[in-house]
Amino acid sequence: MTDVTAKQQALLEARYGVEQPKPDNIIWTPQVEALLGHKSVRTFLPEPLPDGAIETMVAAAQSASNSSALNQWSLVAVTDPALKQRISDTVARSVPVDRIPWIEEAPALLLWVADLSRGAGITKDAGKEPVVLDYLDSFLMASIDAALAAQNAAVAAESIGLGIVYLGVMRNIAKEVAEIINLPEYSFVTFGMATGWPDRARTSSIRPRPAQPMLLHYNQYQQDRYRSYLEGYENAYQAFRRRQNMRDKTWAGSVVDSATSMDYLGGRINLRETVMQRGFKLK
Repeated sequence: MTDVTAKQQALLEARYGVEQPKPDNIIWTPQVEALLGHKSVRTFLPEPLPDGAIETMVAAAQSASNSSALNQWSLVAVTDPALKQRISDTVARSVPVDRIPWIEEAPALLLWVADLSRGAGITKDAGKEPVVLDYLDSFLMASIDAALAAQNAAVAAESIGLGIVYLGVMRNIAKEVAEIINLPEYSFVTFGMATGWPDRARTSSIRPRPAQPMLLHYNQYQQDRYRSYLEGYENAYQAFRRRQNMRDKTWAGSVVDSATSMDYLGGRINLRETVMQRGFKLK
């Protein structure tokens, strides 16, 4: 690689591991460097968010691409400690743990909502029925928009010096959390996001990803090419876990477990029923 700084080289090695092939033509910018430095944070300092942090994250989120400019997402920022603890306790009951410390420690729990309720209300106010909202694509569109918005917010938070971790486990308690935060019909918590000041004494390192040829295809999908890169990624994955003193586990084993163990679903085994109860017909 040419004209790559020591910091950039370190970022590539952290993101792909030492042995995996790495792209040698990255166009480096400060924003690209920041993105490659992303890591999930599950340990937070007992300090509040800086004034304006949530509003800054929402402004960034609102700057994300948005399907047809329909603005079909909302954010519920849970900052009340008692309410946040109630949600954390509810989540903990859905998984084999006593508590979720990163939810408890983070000063803010952000709940990203796929929200068609405004569109439904505006349509009914116009004397019409929101029949299109009964279809799967409407639910998918709102969920995608919530994810795009959240990722912009995550980048903004990290630029301030904050850390975040996504919480798909909120879907384990989709029905309960909707009741706790008083969600209207046609709305659904897609995921949560704990955010706060990272406790760098306890924060883990950048987690490696597969070499790009495992998932990057030009013009045609090259089936089974990923198999040539499995061993390299497995080595990087396990080296990371050893450095972090994590229990012995393979990436392939994790993939198989996620596809075969119903325990992986947690409370999400009934997710379709819950989503339909929220007003989404998923036709």
